[in-house]
Amino acid sequence: MAQVIRWGILGTGNIARQFAEGLATARRGVMAAVGSRTAEAAEAFARTYHIPKAHGSYEGLVTDPGVDAVYVSLPNSMHHEWTIRSFAAGKHVLCEKPLAANVAEAQEMVDAADRHGRVLVEAFMYRSHPVTHAVRRAVTGGEIGQLKLIRTSFCYRTTRVRENIRFNAALAGGALMDVGCYCIDFSRLFAGADPVAVHATGHVHETGVDDLAAGVFGFPGGLVASFTCGMTVQADNTAYLCGTEGFIEIPVPWKPPREKAQYTIVRATPPRMDGPVKDMVPRQTKYLDAPAHLYAMEADDFAATVLDGAKQTISWAESIGNMRLLDDLRRIVGVKF
Repeated sequence: MAQVIRWGILGTGNIARQFAEGLATARRGVMAAVGSRTAEAAEAFARTYHIPKAHGSYEGLVTDPGVDAVYVSLPNSMHHEWTIRSFAAGKHVLCEKPLAANVAEAQEMVDAADRHGRVLVEAFMYRSHPVTHAVRRAVTGGEIGQLKLIRTSFCYRTTRVRENIRFNAALAGGALMDVGCYCIDFSRLFAGADPVAVHATGHVHETGVDDLAAGVFGFPGGLVASFTCGMTVQADNTAYLCGTEGFIEIPVPWKPPREKAQYTIVRATPPRMDGPVKDMVPRQTKYLDAPAHLYAMEADDFAATVLDGAKQTISWAESIGNMRLLDDLRRIVGVKF
């Protein structure tokens, strides 16, 4: 195989467009083909992003001999089928989050990757950003003492419900699956373990999916994590890591900017609400520039795994653990698909 990945993009929706924009600047990847349900959609996408080949079917894309890896950007309910079909065709797969519609499907996908000797990575692009790496170093390096509490939020408000795949139970939609999965992955990443206690509540939309959910996890050693996610509500969408000696705030954790991405370390006791100015908490804000577009870094990390044998940005065990927790949360909230 050449020392670059020849990518095939499966699907032409919003996330596929973002990936294509980023991939254009990747160091170790090139766009080789795109596949859609119709030739018209595939050809329009190919023209926009200067992709040499367009397939009017998913099958045509995954069996294309000029493609080394498939980026699966289809609805959640279709990840399982087309990831496994890609493996059978000899391709590696970068699959959009969440990995599957349930943990049984996720396990079958992992087993298929192992059986075919292919790379499978769940596409949590935030893991490739320097801010995520820097915060992990700060926490493991003891800069906030012992980690005791994780707080995350990922919400947005949309009024477009009709024909929105996120509001379609048959396509495994819902807030937990769409954005709550980020909070879950982040919490498990920093906890380094599966939770031993899970509590949740939420609101089930008339379409049968959750449009708002909140939860609390208890991890080994007493670490607690809380999260909120929603598709019909606005929130701050920040992440906090709170320890015995201070806390870290990440104002834009899920899609950090390329320039001046930031996180803040606060190492003192919070001030009294009526305290004088001299009691204000000292804050150390750090800024980082990323070397490339977020999706380009994700693609290059994937290429390093395929071409160099580098460690995956997210392991199969982590993805299975995330999916199992999503299954538990949907059951508690009352979502069925």
